Formats: sequence, C-alpha cells, structure tokens
Amino acid sequence: MSRDPNIPHTSEEKSSDSEDIQEDSLNNPDQSMREKIRQSTSSPHRYNRAQSSPPRLVSMEELMETAKGVSNMALAHEIVVNGGFQIKPAELPEGSLEKTVKEIVHKAFWDCLEAQLSEDPPTYDHSIKLLGEIKEALLSFLLPGHTRLRNQITEVLDLDLIKQEAVNGALDIAKLAEFIIGMMGTLCAPVRDEEIKKLKDIHEIVPLFRAIFSVLDLMKMDMANFAVSSIRPHLMQQSVEYEREKFQKIFEKQPNSLDFVTDWLQEASDDLANLRCKNSPSPGVGAAASGVPVLCPAAVQNWAYLKLLKWDHVHKPFPETLLMDHTRFQEMQLELEQLTLTGAILLVMFNVAGAALSSLPGFADKIKAIIKVLLTGMHLPSFNLSESLATIGEKVCAEVNSCLSQHGFTPFTTEKEIALKGQIQTLGNSDNTICNLIDSRIHAFLESYLTSGHQKSFPAIPGGLGPIQREMEEIAVKYVRLVNYNKMVFSPYYDVILSKLLNKAESQLLG
Repeated sequence: MSRDPNIPHTSEEKSSDSEDIQEDSLNNPDQSMREKIRQSTSSPHRYNRAQSSPPRLVSMEELMETAKGVSNMALAHEIVVNGGFQIKPAELPEGSLEKTVKEIVHKAFWDCLEAQLSEDPPTYDHSIKLLGEIKEALLSFLLPGHTRLRNQITEVLDLDLIKQEAVNGALDIAKLAEFIIGMMGTLCAPVRDEEIKKLKDIHEIVPLFRAIFSVLDLMKMDMANFAVSSIRPHLMQQSVEYEREKFQKIFEKQPNSLDFVTDWLQEASDDLANLRCKNSPSPGVGAAASGVPVLCPAAVQNWAYLKLLKWDHVHKPFPETLLMDHTRFQEMQLELEQLTLTGAILLVMFNVAGAALSSLPGFADKIKAIIKVLLTGMHLPSFNLSESLATIGEKVCAEVNSCLSQHGFTPFTTEKEIALKGQIQTLGNSDNTICNLIDSRIHAFLESYLTSGHQKSFPAIPGGLGPIQREMEEIAVKYVRLVNYNKMVFSPYYDVILSKLLNKAESQLLG
C-alpha cells in the first residue's frame, strides 16, 4: 500500500520590535531568537529565586493554547527522534465505562442491520450507508494517479444506482462485498494479506461487514504510519525551527519556563568552577595566571548533559527543555548502571581466570547474556541485588570451569571459586572500588565522544572495558544524538543563560 503523505505545513509571521530586528532575523535566525529571549528575560537577579516575582495568573484559554502547543511539539519531536515511532489503535481499558458504552452502541447497530436484512423484503438503509463509508475509505487510499482504480470504485459503488437496485429488489450485497474485498486486497499492505484472505471465508452479510470495517481500520493505521515514515525526512529538516518556535510561544506566555534549565546550567557551571579552583597550583594564583582553561558555554553545556546521566529523578526537577526526552535519559541512566555492574563482573572474572578465557570468541557474550537475564529488573524496589549477585557468581564459576575443561585448561580450585564468588558479591556495595572505576571510565568515554563533535569514529576504549565495548558504543550513539539535537533546538536559550552565568562567575573570580 502506498499513499502520498499529507504534510501539513504551518508558517507563522514572527513579530519584532523594530525593522532592524526583522532584518537580523532574516540574516541570522539564531541571533534573532537570542534577542527575543533577552527581551523576555529580566536582569541577572532573575536567577536569584529569593528575588524572583511570583508567577502570573493565566486564563484557561491561554492554558489550553499552551497545552496544545506542547502536545504538537512533543508529537513532532517523537516522530523525529524515534525511528520506530508508529501510530497504534487506542485500546480502551477492560471494564471501563467508555469500552462498555462503545460495545453496547456497536451491538445495537449491528443488531439493527441484522433485523433490516431479515425483513421480507429486506430493508437496505443501513447497508447502503455502510457501503458509502466503505467507498470513501477505499478512495482515501488511492494516489492521484490511480485513475483506473478510482473509476472502478466509483462505478461499482455508485450509491444512486445501488439505491435503485434496492428499491427494485435487484441488489446483490454478496457481489458488492466480493468487489470490496478484492479492492482491499489490491490496496492493502502485504502484512494485511492474511486478514483479507480470512474475509473471503465469511459468507454471512453482517459478520462480513463487521470484519471489513475492522480490516479497513487496520489499513487506515497502515496508511497513517506510511505517511509518518514519508514525512520524517522532511520533518527532520524543519523540526529544529518548529520546536524552537513552539517553545518560544510557550516561553512568551510563561517566562518562568526556563527556571529549572537555569538551575541545571548553574550547577554545571559551579562544578566546573570548583574544578578550576582545585586545579590551581596554589591558593594565591588566579585561574587565568595558572593556565586553567577559562569557563566557556560549550564546556558547561557538555558537563551539564553528562550530569543528566546521574540525575536524581525523585528529588530534582528535570530541565524544561529536555522534558520530552526525560524518559529516554532515564532509560539510558538505568542502562549505564546495569552496564557498569556487568563490566565490573567481567573484569573480576577475567582477572581471576587469567588470559586463557579473554581471547576465546563468544565467551564474553555468553556471560553477558547470563548477567543480563539475572539483572533484569535490578532498579525495581523488590529486586534483591545480593541474591542475584550470588546466583551470578554460581553461574559464572560453572561456565568458567566448563569452558576451561573444554579447551584443555585446569578448572578452578575450590579456593579460586570462593574468591571469585566473593569478589562478585562485593560489587553490590555502593563504595565498591571496581564499580566506581568502571563507572568513571564509562563516563570518560561518553565525555570524550560528546566533546569530539560530529566525528564518526569512537574514541579509544578505556582499559578494562573491551568486553562491553559494543554496548558502550550503542549507548553513546543514542546519547550524543539526543544531546546534539537538543543543542540545535535550544542553543539560543542556553547561550543567553550561560552568558549571564559565566559573566557573573568570571567577575566573582577576578574580584
């Protein structure tokens, strides 16, 4: 099935305070956006919460308009960043009032249709309405060039002619249904061939109509998903400006929409400033004289993005400009925590087993698969990490001994097994040195890849992380893609905030 995507395009005039700003916006849209943000942002005292003004009251109309803007922006964002995005049919909760009402109404309709067709002579009012809906659905699947198919549908499903046939008792519903099923088979996606085949085995009119509409709904869903996949390349080109414009409208109605972003960037700036102080040769030497790099927006931004991978999602609000990716960052954080533990287990295992097993192809992947299964759900409150690590120790020892014996090496002694199981068990401690080492190396790898810009090659893998290289690179690609997209959309806002924060920080250091 194919169909030209219906791509809505909305273009809105941007108002400005002067002709100069209008001219600047044409030459440099990012600069124009920064000017707007500066005009919407008060003095640096705005970042001092004690002195900030209370939020203004908004009308219900403004609230609804803002909610609609957020919804549209979130949908466009999801289509762009989620390559597997698909529209799915809504499933009403079992036993819900809405589902119950829907079932009652549908049953009443089909019972009425059954009653009409059972009359002598049959009444075809409802049937003709259904044929009209089917006709419109079939026509909606056609491309502009499908002239022959359009003529066939229009000719066979001519409602005026069908009404005359019904009046004269010459209407053949079964023949029309056969044509409809054949046309659906021509227009449907290959994945629906089985459903079309099942339609041909239904011979009673009412069940057949119900099944036809059910398959048509699936075909409409296929058409919608085809349209989404078709517009994704075009939407990618425009999504940055689209999301930025939508957020700007929200920001103009709610000037405090960047408060959590400011806190996030302020915290990152403070962290780097503290590192500068620690790296100074002596307390009396200033940062500039000591050769410590001056704080810059790019460095602060990258540090801020890295902090998202260790975010306290329970107690700290997430930055507003990243809310649409909140779940993605949270999932990556959980993946990294599990990957850290997996890497630590592998490092301990290979250190105890020696070089004999590290070079065997597929052995590390086999152990990783076992660890992944046993660590499933490790972030749930009910998960018992100590018990899982004990089980992992048993499984790892068994696999190591089996592999050693299989390749002609001496299996572990009892003392070695106890030592390996004990080391694996201690990895559950929050202050475990090995876990902390693996964690710091993973984040150093991510930081290096993030700061490398748009280079396609990965940085060198830190020592001890070879067995989890593939998983690290997969996470790094997802992470940097999200970060770079977020930078493209919201960099004008970050630049304005960081300019104030860093100017203030530099003046304090020089003072």
